[in-house]
Amino acid sequence: MQCASCFDYNTANVAADGFYCSRCPKCRFDYEPVKQFKYFCFCGKIENPVHDSWNIPHSCGKTCDKKLKPECGHTCCLLCHPGPCPPCPKTVLVSCCCSKSEKVSRRCSSQEWFCGKQCGWLLSCKIHYCEVPCHKGPCPPCNRQSKQKCLCGLCISLRPCYDSKWQCEKVCSKLLDCEKDYCEIICHEGPCPSCPRSGPRSCPCGKQLFVIPCDEDVHPCGDTCDKLLECELHRCSERCHYGPCGKCLQMRVIKCRCSQREKSMPCCKTFLCDKKCRKRRDCGRHNCNRKCCLGDCPPCEVLCGRTLNCGRHKCTSLCHPGPCYPCREVVDVACNCGSTKTSVPCGRKKSTVPPRCVSDCKLRSDCHHPERQKHKCHFGSCPPCRLICGKTFNCGHMCSFKCHSAVLTKIETKQKKEGPWDLRNSYRMEMICKPCPPCSVPLPVRCLGGHEILDIPCCNARPVSCGRKCGRSLSCGNHTCSLECHSVDDMDNLTKASNNCETCYEVCQKPRKSGCTHQCSYPCHPGDCKLCKQYLRLKCHCQMNSLYVVCNEWTSADEDKKVDLLCCSNRCPKEISCGHRCILLCHSGPCSNQSQCKKKVVLRCPCKRRKTEVQCSNFIEKNVNISCDDECLKQQELVKALECEKLTRREEEQKKLQEKELEEFLKKTGGKKKKKRKNTKSELEYNKCSLVILGSTAAIVGIIGSLIYFFNDLQQS
Repeated sequence: MQCASCFDYNTANVAADGFYCSRCPKCRFDYEPVKQFKYFCFCGKIENPVHDSWNIPHSCGKTCDKKLKPECGHTCCLLCHPGPCPPCPKTVLVSCCCSKSEKVSRRCSSQEWFCGKQCGWLLSCKIHYCEVPCHKGPCPPCNRQSKQKCLCGLCISLRPCYDSKWQCEKVCSKLLDCEKDYCEIICHEGPCPSCPRSGPRSCPCGKQLFVIPCDEDVHPCGDTCDKLLECELHRCSERCHYGPCGKCLQMRVIKCRCSQREKSMPCCKTFLCDKKCRKRRDCGRHNCNRKCCLGDCPPCEVLCGRTLNCGRHKCTSLCHPGPCYPCREVVDVACNCGSTKTSVPCGRKKSTVPPRCVSDCKLRSDCHHPERQKHKCHFGSCPPCRLICGKTFNCGHMCSFKCHSAVLTKIETKQKKEGPWDLRNSYRMEMICKPCPPCSVPLPVRCLGGHEILDIPCCNARPVSCGRKCGRSLSCGNHTCSLECHSVDDMDNLTKASNNCETCYEVCQKPRKSGCTHQCSYPCHPGDCKLCKQYLRLKCHCQMNSLYVVCNEWTSADEDKKVDLLCCSNRCPKEISCGHRCILLCHSGPCSNQSQCKKKVVLRCPCKRRKTEVQCSNFIEKNVNISCDDECLKQQELVKALECEKLTRREEEQKKLQEKELEEFLKKTGGKKKKKRKNTKSELEYNKCSLVILGSTAAIVGIIGSLIYFFNDLQQS
């Protein structure tokens, strides 16, 4: 900034001498000379900040104090810095979006949080409550349905709760305020509008207003209509009339449609000149030649006449741009045998696929079968034979595979190409008679372990593993051999283990007593397991302490013994109905009755002067109450007497103030002293009445003020 300001200052001085003006050293653009360059620091507080090596360049080194965005009421606490201010780092106590959870301390920049509870706010239908979890913004519309009336109240329908306003598509038909016409508006809200024919109505031309009953029509006023005609230049010269105005017949100079000629004629008519259009039509070959054309020339109507792609016929369509449509003449295309034919447009014979023939193919068979499988007429070579081979193997079975006597095979010629210009293939296709595959007739063979009989192809008929587990019982008597089917000594005995079976190394997995969840710690063994001696961690009846009990004792104990085992011998921490702690030791079931409670309760009289201590059980059984004594009543009477004295003093003070105000008012209204004159009887009576009225009003105002003050004191006390 300093180098730029120096450059601008130097160039401005030179421009003042008359040599050249300010010019940018990069783009060479001429700028107007500036007398003094000004700029502000990043926070905008100090103009032309002084450079300081300890601060950021162009920074004032003071606190930024900009309002943070989004506006939260706090300001930026960083020193004057470039770029936007960071989010607000201060913490505030905010509740969740539904305002049901307690306030949590969070960052001011991320105040919104969701508690996950049900929202519960009353929806816009004023019936149901929001069931969406705690969310931001307004609640969604109610998705339930209820019976709701239409706007006019004639129909009731089952509709969504949030859409309470709907129309029934019936005419209102209520009597209007004129008591002659009926409302013709479809189902509407609120009262019906006033009769459209009531009130002042104008004549057809709108110049005069008439106030007549709504069942009478307004007659023409007899004055000139003077409405603007369709030409929007002249006005109607007829008398006031019903209906639309006639056509404008005034003469004026009108330009033609193409704006080339002018002519004087009636205003309502259009003028078309005789000048022909010289533009090309959409075909690009012929002129428009239409009179008084606007430039939107119609399509060409001359025949095309160009030779088509078939080279035999000419185009019969209207003149058009671009290539012509294909030839519409018909040519026959036949199948391979010539029995089926189809007609195609001329010029498409080469690109047309021959039709499918319905008759059978008549070519000879290539394999050892006397007849080929029937198939339809086709072009090219016949499909391979799909009949069964039927040749006999050495084992005596018949070959059940598809015919393989004539198979089209790819044979490599092993000739290298001389270059990319050599188009000879490096292979050839020949019909070859292939040998039959191995016999696949299934034979029954027993597996190695003797579990099942497998069907194995004839060419591979030998004992193999069936893939199942061995399943013979081991020496422990609890498990079976888990090895895959293997060779054994006695194939017929499926229960006794052989020398090839595995040895059991597993842990004992026998079921324990009901209630015991521990496993036997000994290896797999025959017979019953020993008693479980592990400890169970259980909670006592009061759920305050943890007890350790031997598993065998717990599972073998009855209900009474289990209750004794779960007792921690501490006093029960639960509260009974009176609010005091239970007096029993750790127990199951309900706590002690309130009549057994021995805690003391403090009782007071109604004026709260006397108090006594009573045992909680006696207080409930005998219903003990303390009443006020004579001293309490005396004290209450003294309080009332003091209040009455205060009221009387206030009333006297208010009366004195009112009397002073009356005297001042009378002095002001009396004015300057005048000569005394004899008052008549009427004037004297009038003055007396006015004084009586003023005194009575002042007394009433004073009484009302004292009563208001008295009631306010009673409420405060």
